[in-house]
Amino acid sequence: MSVEQRVKEVTARVLHVSIDDVTPEKSFSEDLGAQSVQSIELVAAFEEEFDIEMDEDEALAVETVGSAVEFIKNYVDET
Repeated sequence: MSVEQRVKEVTARVLHVSIDDVTPEKSFSEDLGAQSVQSIELVAAFEEEFDIEMDEDEALAVETVGSAVEFIKNYVDET
């Protein structure tokens, strides 16, 4: 399964939205309704899904689904 597909599934699960609504251009907060607590939950869920440890401040600065995919790919490629 691709990084993008896994990011979409985790996002849909954590934010309780349809996976069809999770597209690369969508903003976690504005389009998908993530509150600050959910953003932290998302970071933790991505870390668990990909078995990585991300810089929390950098991860929380990521605003869109597509940016999260690229951000996580960088971590996955580095490990």
